[in-house]
Amino acid sequence: MHPIPRRLARLLYALAAGAVLATLGACATGPGGGTEAPAFRVDANWPKPLPNRWILGQVSGIATDSADHVWVLQRPGSLTEDERGAALNPPHSSCCLPAPPVLEFDAAGTLLRSWGGPGAGYDWPGNEHGLYVDAKGFVWVTGNGNNDGQILKFTPDGKFVLQIGKVGPQTGSADTTRLGRAAGVEVDIDAREVYVADGYHNNRVIVFDSDTGAYKRHWGAYGKPPIAVPAQPDGRRTAPPTAAQLATFGSPVHCVRVARDGLVYVCDRLNNRVQVFRKDGGFVKEFNVEPATAGNGSVWDLVLSRDPQQRWLHMADGRNNQILTLLRETGAVVGSTGRPGRYAGELHWVHDLAVDSQGNLYAGEVDTGKRAQKFVRVR
Repeated sequence: MHPIPRRLARLLYALAAGAVLATLGACATGPGGGTEAPAFRVDANWPKPLPNRWILGQVSGIATDSADHVWVLQRPGSLTEDERGAALNPPHSSCCLPAPPVLEFDAAGTLLRSWGGPGAGYDWPGNEHGLYVDAKGFVWVTGNGNNDGQILKFTPDGKFVLQIGKVGPQTGSADTTRLGRAAGVEVDIDAREVYVADGYHNNRVIVFDSDTGAYKRHWGAYGKPPIAVPAQPDGRRTAPPTAAQLATFGSPVHCVRVARDGLVYVCDRLNNRVQVFRKDGGFVKEFNVEPATAGNGSVWDLVLSRDPQQRWLHMADGRNNQILTLLRETGAVVGSTGRPGRYAGELHWVHDLAVDSQGNLYAGEVDTGKRAQKFVRVR
């Protein structure tokens, strides 16, 4: 065999090295980037134990801020007598005491501060539901109690700033002065607008001025005026949605998320679908996820990945107890995390999601799940 000429050998080496670098670039592992679907592993040591004998109830809201701190909204009223034994009079046991509704953790899971509950000047929700931290650091809280028709805005240390809507008997989706058991919010800082997934009684997306609370606009499924739908027993269906039910948002309208490119993603939970709109409410497209799901539906929450194109949607599927990764362009499911169960990394009624700047996911669980978990991005 004749030796390869030195010049040809150098050329072949350069070509091979370039191919390797190109492959590495295509499989980049930066936060939210790359061509492969993200993959995750649970951090079983997150968060760290709470002080003061505190215990979490149902974790109905979770969010991250610009410092990658993790904010949790939990329901003290969801604790059983056994779980809050130390709070009874007289105490029934040495453990435990309800934690405050709002808790802030650092990325390592250390509790930094906590607050929340009834106070002067605002109506705290009858049942805590959603939490969002906007780009200016304001903390937004929603509630889905029977009379809840308000959303609240606070500073990071819990100082009250703004209430939009009011408590009282529920009205309907034509009422622009109040909400209807709102599920979640998202704030467009540049436009100074807050989008509300409204909700468990109403079936619409509604937009307000995020500074003043002034009404801006609202819409229902397919960008049309909202259509009233009969309430489902316990918010559940005994079969997948019918064609008539798919003509409107099911109740609850459970999340709203705004992408950098201006598209608005809405969780139509009972109808097992995501509908996509422009900011003015113009309908763009929809995609179904786990469409055969009955009960309380599959599409509970969404977060967008942090890569520049926001290529991925991560979706909480609380009925099937999994976190799905979807290709944002098409809605195709390209990955899954978790399975039903009680161990670390398993899920029971995964209700809400958040993502940090590194692409790590945080999940809150309601019903008897009553915990927050961190899933570290490994690809």
